[in-house]
Amino acid sequence: MDKVIIIRVGELFLKGNNKRYFEDTLSRNIRKALDGIKCYLRSARNRFIVENYAERDHGAIIMRLQKIFGIHSVSPAIKIHADLDEISRVAAEISPKAGKFRVSVNKADKTIQKRSMDIAADVGQFMLKNSKDLTVDLFKYDFEVNIDIREDKTAFIFYERLEGAGGLPSGCGGKAMLLLSGGIDSPVAGHKIARRGVQLFAVHYHSFPYTSEKAKQKVIDLAKTVSKYSGDIELSVVPFTEIQYAIREKCPIEFMITLMRRFMMRIAERLAISKGCGALVTGESLGQVASQTMESIIVTNDVVKLPVFRPLIGSDKYEIIEDARNIETYDLSILPYEDCCTVFLPKNPVIKPRLSIVEDMEKLLDIELLVEGAIARTETIICSSY
Repeated sequence: MDKVIIIRVGELFLKGNNKRYFEDTLSRNIRKALDGIKCYLRSARNRFIVENYAERDHGAIIMRLQKIFGIHSVSPAIKIHADLDEISRVAAEISPKAGKFRVSVNKADKTIQKRSMDIAADVGQFMLKNSKDLTVDLFKYDFEVNIDIREDKTAFIFYERLEGAGGLPSGCGGKAMLLLSGGIDSPVAGHKIARRGVQLFAVHYHSFPYTSEKAKQKVIDLAKTVSKYSGDIELSVVPFTEIQYAIREKCPIEFMITLMRRFMMRIAERLAISKGCGALVTGESLGQVASQTMESIIVTNDVVKLPVFRPLIGSDKYEIIEDARNIETYDLSILPYEDCCTVFLPKNPVIKPRLSIVEDMEKLLDIELLVEGAIARTETIICSSY
């Protein structure tokens, strides 16, 4: 009798002739997430099996698996030889001892003559005999005992189905560059786009000495938290103070945010192209702040050619906060460390900028020199959760 963990895939079964590619990608991601834990991963039909692991690692394996995109659910299970008497005994031993239950049997081994429904009935009767607090209910049950009898004369017995992260395996949907601030929104946006199979890179703008090393570490920790779901994230930390000085010195202060955002987009695009990314990702939500009005978004989009994905564009703040709590980034995001946008925030920022006016202001700035200087001094950090 061996303890194993059954992994069920999410949307992968819909992928037709490309299914193998998605399964191979998911397999690599699982192995990466379980790196450092001694265990064996093997593939089965529309699922994977984790086995040969120490009992002390059981909880850590489950926790990591539940965060991997492409996994629909996981089940701790017992693997035994497909002896019908042994199946009944083990099912009664591992299942709850009280409540309403039903038994479901999947029988791939056709050499066993007894029908699946008869096996289920036998197991149910055995369980009832061994606990006075159990009752059978095929429709309104508290738990379901699942018995999966395979062609190789083994059987898997389990009653739990723990929800996975769903989505598509990270890396099968291209690469994208996430503009990652220290706020609530951008980590959630990164999580959402990674859930569609996108490999994340990230860029953060750091305004030393106005933003501290603690503010920088906060962003690194946010990237590490998102990487529990997405896999490792390469974070580019861009020094931004010189650009902010130049804007403040030569341009009207009310356009500070708009002009900063345009510089951020330019730098993010160049870094994205150098990493082979096909898109940028932001945490913008329409109308949430001055830089996220439709007019502001149009003006900031104007300086890039790569598509810009905005997964949160129609979400309100309460929805975003709830998502942040669910992915465990919220408590980090609300740590009281300034980021580069808040340090130079004007009292009355323009909320409906006109592109022609903004372009005239930028003629006062040496855009290429400022962009190249910031990129040249960029620090690269690999953010990994495990």
